[in-house]
Amino acid sequence: MKKLFLSGMMAAVSFACMAQSLDKMQWFNEPEQWKIENGSLSMNVTPKTDYWRISHYGFTVDDAPFLYTLRGGEFEVKVKISGDYKARFDQAGLMLRIDHENYIKAGIEFVDGKYNLSTVVTHHTSDWSIIPLDRPVPFVWIKAVRRLDAVEIFYSFDDKEYTMMRNAWLQDNHPVMVGVMGASPDGNGFVARFENFSVRHLPDQRRVQWLKNNSED
Repeated sequence: MKKLFLSGMMAAVSFACMAQSLDKMQWFNEPEQWKIENGSLSMNVTPKTDYWRISHYGFTVDDAPFLYTLRGGEFEVKVKISGDYKARFDQAGLMLRIDHENYIKAGIEFVDGKYNLSTVVTHHTSDWSIIPLDRPVPFVWIKAVRRLDAVEIFYSFDDKEYTMMRNAWLQDNHPVMVGVMGASPDGNGFVARFENFSVRHLPDQRRVQWLKNNSED
């Protein structure tokens, strides 16, 4: 009986999905102009802003707009992203952030007139990986799944079929700021839009295994 109860409880939790209320989230580097309407965020990305640490360029910047909520444990987060990209390195996406030396950002980045699926992983120093797109897209879905000490990043153009674009380490058992960001390192800003932002709790894998090993028949 106890085993059946635990199995049912874990199943209920695993399918629980929380559509995070954007107006209850917090700003880091709040932009001058933004609005939340019908559950969607539109913001004027602050000019000459970015997130980057040291490598290749030799400078550190930590000043772009980031709207976030604080989450512990394991979770799945996703959002639909679009923007009026104009200048080189204009970007919009998800960000998972522990602190100024440890974060992951992933989304669309506009480089030399082309759209790229972009991921930056920072642990003291930053790295950058891209997947070039052969044509502009009106929007993209970005999904991140945090499991134990790893984050898997996926993209989709229809919110049905997702393709992995990166698997990266992120310290586990530590609260994470998770939300949406936009940056315009070279440009004078642009409008970025974020729709259908949601966070789904995932049961801790270690605890699930412990329950499995310690449940009564």
